[in-house]
Amino acid sequence: MGGLVTEWTRVREERRIFEDEAVLALDKPVGVSVMGERHDTDLVTMARAAGEELFPAHRIDKVTSGVVLFARELRFHGDLTRQFNRRTVEKAYLALTRTRGVPETATIDLPLSVGRKNRVRIAANRADIVALPAGAGHSAPDSGHSAPDNGGATSDGGGMLWTVPAAKTFPHVRTYPSITRIARVWQGDQHTLLVARPISGRRHQIRVHLAWVGHPIEGDPLFERAPVTRTFLHSWQLAYDAAWDGGRRRFTEAAPGADFWAALDPAEAAAAAAALAGFTAPAAF
Repeated sequence: MGGLVTEWTRVREERRIFEDEAVLALDKPVGVSVMGERHDTDLVTMARAAGEELFPAHRIDKVTSGVVLFARELRFHGDLTRQFNRRTVEKAYLALTRTRGVPETATIDLPLSVGRKNRVRIAANRADIVALPAGAGHSAPDSGHSAPDNGGATSDGGGMLWTVPAAKTFPHVRTYPSITRIARVWQGDQHTLLVARPISGRRHQIRVHLAWVGHPIEGDPLFERAPVTRTFLHSWQLAYDAAWDGGRRRFTEAAPGADFWAALDPAEAAAAAAALAGFTAPAAF
């Protein structure tokens, strides 16, 4: 128990982004769960061992770093979770892929399902995913034409829509409509840095969406058998309404740490970080 208290004290002091009477925002390190993971130490358990009760307003994966928002008292928790459920919270993640050819902007509109061993997957065959130019409509044509390995996207500007014809969606499983918007920040010799905005908030959504359109996140254990690095997914920005502060819109950001750039050589890491510092979200994003 003493070890948990010490670890929580360190995490709280080193990783605190913002705190007031209602909320605590932390920059969660990779490898620590938010709460409730079997056989793992999680932030809620660590805090409780130190005498502090926290109520997560949302969760991010154990392998993901970055912003996590906790209510410090139960009376603040309900409003925060309702904002996440109603999708009024704005979320932006950073993802680093070992691929090229990601479009400048794109929307991934692919339903999710849960398969064997509780694994999240697209509720269709990968061969039935189609890539359409932006503006072609939000419903894919009911045809069998398949996306190539790179998702059919081009890198020379213009948005793309990855989707699947309704007739090709699995009829025998429960499906969860899921939308992720992405924007390319930087592209190197082998890697691409993306900003991803999950419009819906499904488990593993960004990770599965990117992998199934041919741009898996580097180091993701869902798609690499034995990754030797961290998963390069980072919860970067969060915006929510503070009802206890006159309903003001709060903006919270966690800059990616040095470990997030570790997959790149120093020159590319500097270039990617500079591109991120100058990034302005496209109007359609």
